[in-house]
Amino acid sequence: MQGEKDILTGFKIEMLEITDPEVLRKSKQKYHPILVFSGNPEDEVEGVLFEVTDEEILQADEYEVDDYKRIETVFKSGKSGFIYVGK
Repeated sequence: MQGEKDILTGFKIEMLEITDPEVLRKSKQKYHPILVFSGNPEDEVEGVLFEVTDEEILQADEYEVDDYKRIETVFKSGKSGFIYVGK
């Protein structure tokens, strides 16, 4: 799968304490990174945009625990895409 580098503006990464026992068992990590809206244009998160199918999006939704929700946003390039943020 090939992606394109892009930047998410107005967000920062924080750590979220995971309480889902299955996720804790699989990941062996109590804290996972999560995107948080800051509204500050100086806050930027670098990443990669991938083109995915509807089925892949639904699989990602199933994978993420209830602490996360998927939203659509616009990246620095002007392209739109989905990200997972804290509820």
